[in-house]
Amino acid sequence: MKSTAKVVGPPLPSTDVVARVRAIDWQEIGRDLDAQGCAVLKGLLSAEQCRAIAALYADDRHFRSRVVMARHGFGRGEYKYFSYPLPELIAQIRPVLYAGLRDVANRWNEAMGIDIRYPETHEAFLKRCHAAGQTRPTPLLLQYEAGDYNCLHQDLYGEHVFPLQVAMLLSEPGRDFTGGEFVLTEQRPRMQSRPEVVPLAQGDAVAFAVHFRPVRGTRGNYRVNLRHGVSRIRSGHRHTLGVIFHDSA
Repeated sequence: MKSTAKVVGPPLPSTDVVARVRAIDWQEIGRDLDAQGCAVLKGLLSAEQCRAIAALYADDRHFRSRVVMARHGFGRGEYKYFSYPLPELIAQIRPVLYAGLRDVANRWNEAMGIDIRYPETHEAFLKRCHAAGQTRPTPLLLQYEAGDYNCLHQDLYGEHVFPLQVAMLLSEPGRDFTGGEFVLTEQRPRMQSRPEVVPLAQGDAVAFAVHFRPVRGTRGNYRVNLRHGVSRIRSGHRHTLGVIFHDSA
């Protein structure tokens, strides 16, 4: 797993991002995730870091594949999956975000009667993924322009799934683009879907449920099913960094 921490391409400014992640009030984030299925991590990346990550999109040496959404019915726009070794900033931030979210993930599984528990380190979790044949990295960079959107979906890539993921907005709303809101929907048993629109500023991130989360009802906990997407971009260009903690088969 040492390859995930190597530097590839031009260095990205990353001296303070790990400290910012560790300084987050993860108990408050956990309460927001329990209540809404999502939580905003404000000011996670600086404007300089956002621009540096977005600029990677033009250099295919950083990526293992490119997906044009319209070809697969996913929406409009495109995205690229990073290859190992990840760029330094992404390699640094992925394990510390995992550490902050791990307790929520384990607590959710316990509440939903799921036996799976997640190890203390992201490296140990990736070893579990790789032993099952899930060896391809899943962090991705998404690019949208006017008229593009991302249909509601779930990022499930194999047997082993970490139940939370993070998306970081790299562009500045109102200046770089308009429209393009992050949208989360929650389907509760025998009820209509509940939508949640999450406003983000440049450098903000949203942590959210990949698939299921527990909700407390009158007869105990039950599972609700979540999907996420992006509404139509009305003008300009929008870039997003997606950090998924399980690797792909």
